[in-house]
Amino acid sequence: MKLIWATRGWRWGFRFLRDAGLEDPLMRYEAAFNRFEDDLEVCEREHDVTALRFLDPAGRRDAAGRPIPHDFVLFDDLAKQVMSVDEGVARVWPLVRADYSSRWDGPASPGAG
Repeated sequence: MKLIWATRGWRWGFRFLRDAGLEDPLMRYEAAFNRFEDDLEVCEREHDVTALRFLDPAGRRDAAGRPIPHDFVLFDDLAKQVMSVDEGVARVWPLVRADYSSRWDGPASPGAG
């Protein structure tokens, strides 16, 4: 499964939790989301990459009370399978849900995986 995943937690700010095996995922992330900085939900496919953003399905918020967005850059077959935010939640969230649940209220600096 090749994806970039960026989000924040209870005490920690925006971080990459998955990097798709890229040394620097920021360039691919910015290219995918450059037109959608302020959108709460996004599902936009361009070429072989899908930008997907949705709010935390469990309704979690950070310590300041802000809703937590989950941003994904999907590649390969997974990018082709997600055509809407609802499909993204159904297909992608189960892949990361347990990992996020174990990290979201953890230390201020969770590592990328």
